[in-house]
This record gives sequence, C-alpha cells and structure tokens, in this order.
Amino acid sequence: MANGITAQRWKALLDKVRKEQPDLYQPWFASLQAGTLAGGTLTVDARDSEKAYYLDSSCRRAFAEAAQAILGRLVAVEFVDPTAGTDAQPGLTTPARELPPDEPIKLSPTYVFENFVVGPGNRLAHAASIAVAENPGMSYNPLFIHGSVGLGKTHLLQAICHGVLAHKPDARIYYFSCDSFINHFITALAQNAVHAFRSRCRHVDLLVIDDVHFLTGEREHTQEEFFHTFNTLYQAQKQIVLSSDCPPSEIPDLQDRLVSRFNWGLVARIDAPSYETRVAITRRKARQRGLDLPEEVCSFIAAKVQSNIREIEGAITRVQMQAQVEGTDPSLELARAALDGPPEAAPDREVSVQQIMDAVMVRFNVRLADLQSKKRSRSIAFPRQICMYLARKLTRHSLGEIGGYFGGRDHTTVLHACRTIEEAIANDARLEATIGQLAEGCRNNGAT
Repeated sequence: MANGITAQRWKALLDKVRKEQPDLYQPWFASLQAGTLAGGTLTVDARDSEKAYYLDSSCRRAFAEAAQAILGRLVAVEFVDPTAGTDAQPGLTTPARELPPDEPIKLSPTYVFENFVVGPGNRLAHAASIAVAENPGMSYNPLFIHGSVGLGKTHLLQAICHGVLAHKPDARIYYFSCDSFINHFITALAQNAVHAFRSRCRHVDLLVIDDVHFLTGEREHTQEEFFHTFNTLYQAQKQIVLSSDCPPSEIPDLQDRLVSRFNWGLVARIDAPSYETRVAITRRKARQRGLDLPEEVCSFIAAKVQSNIREIEGAITRVQMQAQVEGTDPSLELARAALDGPPEAAPDREVSVQQIMDAVMVRFNVRLADLQSKKRSRSIAFPRQICMYLARKLTRHSLGEIGGYFGGRDHTTVLHACRTIEEAIANDARLEATIGQLAEGCRNNGAT
C-alpha cells in the first residue's frame, strides 16, 4: 500500500472493524482498497458511489478508530470513488448529474375500492382509506396501515391514489416503496442532486410509501431526510399514507421522533381475513380472471388457504391451470388434485445459495461470472434478481450476506430485487410457476 500503509496493516484494520463492529461489516469490505495517507487523512477506495455513501454515513467512526489503533496515531478516514468526477460532496467523490425525469405513477387498474373485499379484519383500514381519498390532508393525516404480508395493504394504498385522482385528476402523487425512496435518496446524494430529490418528494399533494418498516437499521441520513419531508408535507396539510408489516413502535431502530409522527394520525391494523371473507375474496378474484368457480370450490380454497390473499390468488391460478391442462371446468375434485399436492419440504432440508445459483444458471442459461458481474442487461439482471429472491426465501442468510454472493452488492440491492420479483410474480402466473419449480428443486437437492 502507498505511503506506509502496508497490506498487513490494511488487513488488520479490516479485521478490527469486522470484529468490533459486526453489525456494520459487509462482505464486500474485502474488496475495499486503502489509498494514500497524507495530512493525517487515510483515503479508502469505495469502488462505487453507493458503497461510498454507506461507508461515509455509517462506518466513518468505526474505520477511523480502527485506523488509529493499527497505526498508533490520530487519523481521519475519507471514502472516495476514484472513477467518479469531482463535482460532488466532500467525502463522496461522485459526478454531479441531474436526476432522471419523473416516471408516470404505476397503479394496478384492479387495485380500486370496488374490488376490495371488506371484512371484520380490515373494516377500519378500508373506511379510513376511503375518507382519505375523498378528503386528503384533512381526515386522517398521516394514515398508517399495518399488517402481515399479503393482507391487502398495497391494494388500499393504490386505491387511495385512484380515489384522489378521480376527485382531482391533476393531483400530484408520489407513490413508491420504501426501498425505492432509500435508493433514490442514495442516488441523489451520489449525484449531488439532493435539492432535486427534495423538490420531487415535498411538492406533492399525496405521498404514499409502501413497506416503511425498511426505514430502519443504520439509515440515519435517510431517516433524517424522511423526517424533514414528513414535516414539510404535514405542515402544508398534504396527505401522507404509509404501510408497514408492524406498528410504528415495533419498527426496529426507528427514531423516536418518527415513531411519534407516524402515530399522529390514524394507525389502522389489518388482520388475517375470516373464513367468510376468504370465500368472498376467492369468488371476487376468480371473477376478475374470468373464471366461474363453483361455490364448493370457493369454500374449499378458503378453507385450504388461511394465511393471506396472495396465497389465495396462487391457489386460484393453480386450479385454473389444472382445468386448462385437463380441458374441463373447475370442480371440487379438480381443486383437490391441484392443491393437495406433495407436502412442503421439511424444515431440516438446508438449501445453499450455490444450489440456487446452479439451478438458475441452468434454467436461464447464464454463467456464474454473469450473476456476479456488474452487467445490468435484463437477460442477466433478471436471473440475478431471482437468485436473490430465492436466497432470501430459502436460506437463513442476511440481506448483506446474500448480496456478497453477487459481486458484493449491498442489502438495499437485495431488497429491491426481492420486491421486483414479487411484483413480477403477482402479474405473471407462468413466472410464479417457474420460480416455484426452482424452489422445489433446490429443496429436494438440499434434502439430507
């Protein structure tokens, strides 16, 4: 290493960070390189702007303390991206560029209030959502909807957007997932475009954030940004709608001031649907697909699937495909044949990330080097996202550990990949079947 920073000392520095700050340490730290040591400042090559931002916002103190312990003197640390330009913030050497133009809001035409089945477990959330859509910024602000996966939170959020647009077609709405908010903010920081990012998020009539529980962990800068965005919109009486898997007080490491603000309006919980509600949901979802299910089939599916609405939709899809394969109308016997398949893999069947990668490489005809590369073409990026999705579902690895298998990507990239695949599955029954086959194959290969 240059200027007295030897390879041995650099390795010792990384080892010290890993040992003393295991929650901060990421597998891709091994690819970092020490730069120069001049004027009491050690520069560290962060390889790209996103990694530089993570290191600068979360790890500066840990690296500085480790450097001082290893070198025996007072040292500051600066993280840089040598491949970037020079018009960036200090400590984050990245090019200054404008953010991409706004994308049209993406709403599912089926996620409207008319298609939402109301039951005892979601009545409050449904009524509050209608009130917000009819009178945004006045009825319940913020509206915080929480519940387990697949119970209709996203449906209500998009129905609110549809409702607001129906009353005010020129309303400015910003609707995106929390991980998209985080990624957009990181990009804005990296491109020296924070002002443009704030202008987009704060000059709106309705801000809708799905899965806000991802606003956690070491995201102090992002929480700070969201705090000020929330205050700006609230004081201007602009509507804020949030969803989460848990109530505000149970989101890990969320700043107390954000917990307090999330509780300012109405916190509405969605519970798992009752049997009668599941029957109605099954009937409604089947009709949306143009499928006329007999009442006994609807009842069978409702009794069979008790956890969430997405699994009900998956069951309807399997029944529909079974009917098409056999060239007959859906019946109770056919539904039993479609849904009473082999039992799920036993919990002692361990699946490795390598097994998942091997299965995906065969299915999509890609190479291991491609999955771990920086290539972003869809023919490579999509199989890579499927790998990350399956790794999260089938293994016990953390998001950061999963990212480490794919070229040292960070946890936000893995979260984005999982959400991309979940959205694709929701709209593509064939893809759902393909991923189901890959998962089953990996489980079988992992049997002991």
